[in-house]
Amino acid sequence: MESSNMSLLSLLLLCLAIATSASQQTCEPVAVPESQNAWIRLSEMLPGCWTNYTTQDGKEVHILSLHYTPDAPNKLILNMTTAQPMHLIITTDSEQIIYTHANTDVSFYVANDSIMQFIGPNVTIQKKAFPTDNEDIVRWAAEKFGGVTSFTTIQNPMSIASTGREGTRLRPTGSNNCTLENEWNGLKHYLKLESNVHLLKSCSNQLPDSQTEKELYIVNIPEDVSIRHVSVQVISERQISLFLRGPQGTIWSIHDPKHTSFSSNNVILIAATNMMHKIPPTITISTDSADAVQKKAIDHFRASSITRYSEIRTNGNMVTLILGNMDHTPETAPTETTPSPPSPPQMPLLMQLYTSPDYRSPLDPNTKVQSDKRIYAEISGRTLGEIVLTIKVINCSVRSKGSCPVVRDMPFRPEVCSSTVCPNSTRVSFSLELLQDLASTSWDLECSVKLCFSEKCGAGGRVKRNLEVTQTYIPPPMACIDFGLSAVLGIAFGGFLIGVLLIGALWFIKIRTGESESAYLFCGVTFTYHTKGFFDVYFS
Repeated sequence: MESSNMSLLSLLLLCLAIATSASQQTCEPVAVPESQNAWIRLSEMLPGCWTNYTTQDGKEVHILSLHYTPDAPNKLILNMTTAQPMHLIITTDSEQIIYTHANTDVSFYVANDSIMQFIGPNVTIQKKAFPTDNEDIVRWAAEKFGGVTSFTTIQNPMSIASTGREGTRLRPTGSNNCTLENEWNGLKHYLKLESNVHLLKSCSNQLPDSQTEKELYIVNIPEDVSIRHVSVQVISERQISLFLRGPQGTIWSIHDPKHTSFSSNNVILIAATNMMHKIPPTITISTDSADAVQKKAIDHFRASSITRYSEIRTNGNMVTLILGNMDHTPETAPTETTPSPPSPPQMPLLMQLYTSPDYRSPLDPNTKVQSDKRIYAEISGRTLGEIVLTIKVINCSVRSKGSCPVVRDMPFRPEVCSSTVCPNSTRVSFSLELLQDLASTSWDLECSVKLCFSEKCGAGGRVKRNLEVTQTYIPPPMACIDFGLSAVLGIAFGGFLIGVLLIGALWFIKIRTGESESAYLFCGVTFTYHTKGFFDVYFS
């Protein structure tokens, strides 16, 4: 009987241990302010604009659009004591108490129906009848003040302060029109922003001093969040396992993924050594439940603990994540310049070749094309979030492969393609006649492109594709002339040696003859010695 009771007790203890172990595998995420989160940093792209505009009397015109989640505090500290002379327009969608400090050169404007309460010394608030829609308020400010210097959207701000620097852009934009588009607030050097970040929920079941072989990071974007493009940068020097889950259509860009293994239910773009590689989804998960996502990641990577589980909630559609233990990163010397946030992700480009103008027959990279044919290329990219960028080809060239490369400009002809058929691509065609008289049959076709948004274009990088050519007549290969370092040094030494020999020959003639003026032929060169001690040299 006693033995039976002991067996039952052991079984209960074993079940309890198993249940405890299973419950410790996952953790419950809680909202953590960014300042207290040593494992993850988040930057989001929000609607805004930035120009060089100032009024005729030298004042800047800035608009702050403040947005708060229901659980965010309703208090804000606004410190504009060091600000440049400006008209400052403030809008918000909730009731706020704003503790304000400002110099006399800052004029404040709010809407007539604003429920914001400003508390501070010597602060005069002007109420105006202006709209609340982003584009409409920019248009209203431009009509009233002649232009807009900046529009900034801020999520859950706790404090906003001026840095004392001018609010105009460091580089001219070419226009004073403030056109709204998604941007990084961290680039605006004239503002210092602190937010009560409830954009992240995090947790960990790993012990603080744990030294596991691999760190497991899990990032989960719930289904009701609008983010569709996430740029990820890992700073840890240890082995990292990265589990990324998001709604259908989400794209994760991982930059220079050293020591990182990853898996996702979405497309992953790997940016390394100026190349972009696409990895299709590797897992399937139908729920955004924190518990289910963590269990899936632990099972997939066969991990014993979670370094950090994070949920992202923001109204933006593009964010940048920096992952790693920030407390253990190498310290750097402080600088006077404001550090820049991670660069926005570049648009990945792809060039596909076709054999016919209907673009229905893709050309395999190893298939050879006759040099008297014409090939058709489609250069495509992927939208960054909801931003639609058009592609414009600037120039193209071909470079032969081998020890003696030949480079030629490659003229191209634009091909017509409607915006519905080519929403994120452009089409051009090339004649291969240029390559008929060249010996090489293997080439790299490369094009330089610009990316355009509305009517503004910027550098978009280069896209390259292998091209194999078959020729009816192959000219004999030309010998490569090597003008390397050894060849240059050899020529220089030979010239020096010839000079020494010529001078020695001249002095030998003078010593042997002793004549005051005489002429001698030596190796096809006539040397004439004069009584004044100099020589004339004539080449015959």
